[in-house]
Amino acid sequence: MLDFLTIYLPEFFYVLCAFVSFDTAYRATRNKEAKVGTTLFWALLGVIFMLGKLLPNVLIGAMLVVMGCLTATNQVKMGEFTESTHEFRQQASEKLGNKIFIPAVSIGVMALILSLIQYNAETAQTFFLKLSNFFTLQLFSFGSSAGNPTALDGAVMTGIACLVALVLAMIICKPKLSETRSDTSRLLMQVGASCLLPQLLGALGSVFNEAGVGDVISNIISSVIPSGNIVIGVIVYVLGMVIFTMIMGNAFAAFTVITIGIGIPFVINQGGDPSIVAALGMTAGYCGTLLTPMAANFNIVPCAVLETKDQKWTVIKSQLPMAMIMIVIHIVLMLVLAF
Repeated sequence: MLDFLTIYLPEFFYVLCAFVSFDTAYRATRNKEAKVGTTLFWALLGVIFMLGKLLPNVLIGAMLVVMGCLTATNQVKMGEFTESTHEFRQQASEKLGNKIFIPAVSIGVMALILSLIQYNAETAQTFFLKLSNFFTLQLFSFGSSAGNPTALDGAVMTGIACLVALVLAMIICKPKLSETRSDTSRLLMQVGASCLLPQLLGALGSVFNEAGVGDVISNIISSVIPSGNIVIGVIVYVLGMVIFTMIMGNAFAAFTVITIGIGIPFVINQGGDPSIVAALGMTAGYCGTLLTPMAANFNIVPCAVLETKDQKWTVIKSQLPMAMIMIVIHIVLMLVLAF
């Protein structure tokens, strides 16, 4: 059971992602522009999803380089799809109404519910519902309960939630299989190479951490910031999280580097409460997420899906005022609550 939850079930969902990529690659063979490049890009992505655990790391890296070159040379293009008529969309809108949002909402709801379910780490034969550190309810057990409770794999939670959403969408909309395949490929092509940014940027954060970028940043900042100045230390830490998140596109990737380089020596070591500093530091990074096209899944994908005129900045322009306000609030809160 342990192998099923930690190895086979996550790989099952990765294989499903591979099939979607392969289907998009097949659809790309009908492209009028950049047929070879687009087909190769999505086929390589499918191979990585399906065989990533089996192939050598060097080969995977080489595939990613090829995919990057195809994207940089504009060889990954959107295909041509048959658009539904305005009358059909209007009729479907009147028929479905707000029910169309149920599948999308169900993904978040299911992922949240599954995040509360844990299993014992040694045998995975006992399952718990953990609502807080003080309340854990045993759901069922069919064997040993030895080992600390462990959360489900992220791919498992997201995968199950997406499958539930797919079933709900099929029940509510009753589409044809051909329409589902076509729209899936269309949406994936619209998003394009941006679908890889979250994973690649997350990996880049780990590389930066191993390379000691945090120590380098700490040495640079220490030559500029006066020692013991709490206000300046907090401002630089918050702005550092915002700026580095904008560069990385991922607050999790920025958090380790900036907290080691700035947060610990210039805020926590000056008397700041570590838990408060860390919590506000992470959410300060999210202010940077609101401001960068590198956060593709938040700021670029919606533009592609909604087909806005400006495919890069529409969402960011809308979020800019709130992001500025939240940056100031984070600085104030850290100064007031952490000291």
